[in-house]
Amino acid sequence: MNKTNSDQIQLSIPNKPEYVSVARLTVTAIANRMGFDIEGIEDIKVAIAEACTNAITHGKNENDNFSVNFIMDEEKLTITVCDHGMGCIVNNIKKPDFNHLNQEKEGGLGIFIIRSLMDDVQITSNHGIGTTITMTKYMGDGY
Repeated sequence: MNKTNSDQIQLSIPNKPEYVSVARLTVTAIANRMGFDIEGIEDIKVAIAEACTNAITHGKNENDNFSVNFIMDEEKLTITVCDHGMGCIVNNIKKPDFNHLNQEKEGGLGIFIIRSLMDDVQITSNHGIGTTITMTKYMGDGY
């Protein structure tokens, strides 16, 4: 790949849990081809599974699709997962309370995991339109 150019792959995935593996398998092949090490690939696979699970959970309905876009260049892999759900207030996404996870329904665990595994994470959301999670993993030791 040329430093000034990037390659892009786009997927449209049904809002069904059984299709999360399609995104995981796709990102595994992409990250392997780019030269990520096993640990980096595993981190990316977990992060994309969490983002896809969020898209399915918060998507409008089972008959809808969410999109996953991969942008590859020499120094990083950027993955964008977009759903068409009701959206959320991004500032209200809290860190999970690990002392009380089993006592009540706790939100934000997936986002916490994604932020822990990826080098850069951006979340945008528009009420009634959906949410976009953009995750970047840098080659080598990262940022």
